[in-house]
Amino acid sequence: MDMRTSPRPRMKLVLIGNGMAGVRTLEELLKIAPDLYDITVFGSEPHPNYNRILLSPVLAGEQTLDEIVLNDWSWYSDHHIALHTGWTVTAVDRIARVVHARNAQGEAMTAAYDRLVIATGSNPFILPLPGKDLQGVLAYRDIADTQAMIDAASQYTHAVVIGGGLLGLEAANGLMKRGMQVTVVHGCDWLMERQLDAVSGHLLQQSLEARGLQFRMNAQTSALIGNDQGRVSKVEFKDGSHVLADLVVMAVGIRPNTQLAESMGLHVNRGIVVSDTLQTVTDPRIYAVGECAAHRGIAYGLVAPLFEQGKVLANHLAEFGIGRYTGSLTSTKLKVTGIDLFSAGNFMGDETTEEIVMSDPSGGIYKKLVIQGDKLVGACLYGDTVDGSWYFKLLRDGRSISDIRDKLMFGESNIGDVGHQGHNKAAAMQDSDEVCGCNGVTKGAICKSIKDKGLFTLEEVRKHTKASASCGSCTGLVEQILMFTAGGDYSATPKTKALCGCTEHGHQAVRDAIVQHKLLTIGSVFKFMDWRTPNGCASCRPAVNYYLISSWPKEAQDDPQSRFINERSHANIQKDGTYSVIPRMWGGETTAAELRRIADVVDKYQIPTVKVTGGQRIDLLGVKKEDLVNVWKDIGMPSGHAYAKALRTVKTCVGSEWCRMGTQDSTQMGKDLEKAMWRMYAPHKVKFAVSGCPRNCAEAGIKDVGIIGVDSGWEMYVGGNGGIKTDVAHFFTKLKTAEEVLEYTGAFMQLYREEGWYLERTVHYINRVGLDYVKKKILDDAPLRAALWAKLQAALDGEPDPWFALQEAKVDTRQFTPLVTA
Repeated sequence: MDMRTSPRPRMKLVLIGNGMAGVRTLEELLKIAPDLYDITVFGSEPHPNYNRILLSPVLAGEQTLDEIVLNDWSWYSDHHIALHTGWTVTAVDRIARVVHARNAQGEAMTAAYDRLVIATGSNPFILPLPGKDLQGVLAYRDIADTQAMIDAASQYTHAVVIGGGLLGLEAANGLMKRGMQVTVVHGCDWLMERQLDAVSGHLLQQSLEARGLQFRMNAQTSALIGNDQGRVSKVEFKDGSHVLADLVVMAVGIRPNTQLAESMGLHVNRGIVVSDTLQTVTDPRIYAVGECAAHRGIAYGLVAPLFEQGKVLANHLAEFGIGRYTGSLTSTKLKVTGIDLFSAGNFMGDETTEEIVMSDPSGGIYKKLVIQGDKLVGACLYGDTVDGSWYFKLLRDGRSISDIRDKLMFGESNIGDVGHQGHNKAAAMQDSDEVCGCNGVTKGAICKSIKDKGLFTLEEVRKHTKASASCGSCTGLVEQILMFTAGGDYSATPKTKALCGCTEHGHQAVRDAIVQHKLLTIGSVFKFMDWRTPNGCASCRPAVNYYLISSWPKEAQDDPQSRFINERSHANIQKDGTYSVIPRMWGGETTAAELRRIADVVDKYQIPTVKVTGGQRIDLLGVKKEDLVNVWKDIGMPSGHAYAKALRTVKTCVGSEWCRMGTQDSTQMGKDLEKAMWRMYAPHKVKFAVSGCPRNCAEAGIKDVGIIGVDSGWEMYVGGNGGIKTDVAHFFTKLKTAEEVLEYTGAFMQLYREEGWYLERTVHYINRVGLDYVKKKILDDAPLRAALWAKLQAALDGEPDPWFALQEAKVDTRQFTPLVTA
């Protein structure tokens, strides 16, 4: 008699929900019990598992959908997982242990289970406002929502985001980068009130306002108003005011998706109620994990707790039965549109706590530590979050801080008992210290993978450990660990970043193809490079159009409809739908006749506001679109191109003509520069300045090109930027004559026009290629410099002024005709 037992048949595991929490559970399960289950996964979206946190970079055009996929199609097949995307589970028969599902075509499917995991996530909350069902009113939760917003940005102008939390701000930033004018409506005193205190919330608002976002704080929305076509057209508030809106995005919160669980008869209270083993309290064969689960009365919305739950759940599905999930002490480390934020614990404080605060608003730094007794109980950091993980460890461990209180604010590197003196943060960490909070990855795990698998790049570390693969806030720390562990060049050249989601090609590849194959139209570029989307999108069309006209001036076909709305209208659209008109004043100099014409135009067209700009020009604000052409005609001054990716202004001081300190005639030099290059389109806006002496009254040190007069002639500076982050220009060279200033400036501009990527400022172009490279091209190669200057002059010769040569500039005058309504 054969006493050997036959192998145990595999049990059937069904996962409802193909999101981050559910699939992380499967990953953990496959590590410890790869042969225990036949696994079936139902996902209502037609995609494999992707990183929902990175939808914002996709919206902003910084990443593609392919780049945010966590587990591609092959991962499921390699692990023999039956994946059914586009199928929604409609019912579960708990007696027969069968799952029922349907797809969009109405087809039905069933799957039996021995164990069932519900990971249905959460649903966005839609405010019950009048007009919420209008076209153009969206939530922001998944790929479909993101694509709908990208599509809207290519057709419409005004967007309103309701909700000033993390998701709302990321949506607003992405839509602004897509060319829309965005207003964020928030019902509280400050932004992100759940993660930030009032000071840091206001700092964040100021920074985002400087980037172009507009805000309506403490605003109570009363209704969404539609147009005759059934699309939203404006948002009304309870105080009677309104803002224009072609698109409304609601980002006001989420609710656990428990509809299926309720229909199954499971106990639901703020989520599907689960025990410490993630089993539902109603049916021990059924588990819930992620945002849909309520553990000890809490439904978590952050990634790190959900992944902790997944690890415990995998332990029990593998029948080890030793793990317990007891809840999570959470911290929030975020990067909101490039601004670092961190908060943890009781960061607001109360009457029982005291605070240590460091505030440097001009430097963009704010730190608040909340102390109770001799313990750190809360922290809120803005701008500088490098010590966030250390503060969180102190808070979590409950360590007494009485011996380090006087140094606490200055971070881990100033504490003697950490052994951090003279070393970087990564080197000072213990192997058990957590680096990636989202995925629970320690320094020791990262170092082991680097050594055992011979990893040398950040992408390799992400692939093998998932460190920095979720929110990305620990990327810098992971790079430090990689640098001292692997040695050498740890940051091998990453794969090319795609121009947008319509193509896998990067900016340089597109430029090269246009030049090498003499492509002259957008359509020919899309066809030659096998564009995924035949007509492109609002990100790639303006970029490709610029690359065409800058590579083949007077030959390539300019497509005005592929420019942003300001460049199509040749004026800056304002928040109320009117326009700003800024005529050009050469070098900031004007005449009485010009001022009289401006005054007459203001009176004639009832223009409400006249403003002197920082670029030494006069701005007429509130011009109706139908008046633009006549305003230009009556002013009789050239276009200031204040709306375009072009030369904006040449700021000057009065120089030697009037100033007793002046050493050179800066006003005339500025006028000569501006007249030579005023019709020059570029990858981004460009600003010049000319100062008559080293006192630099024209602020030449923070301009794309700055010229400063000295006794022997002129000094030239390049790559300055006075924007959100001020960048001081690099000293470039000394020049003797005005003719040399024109040639060297023109050659630098042409090099930037030919090699800069669309929407890349000169400072970022120089940082990418290196200042030495630019000097070699312009300073060391006289024939090339002369050729570049000649090419720029040839390109600009005969370039029409769009305010007066409407037909030659391909200005569509139909846009200035007001619509006639019944």
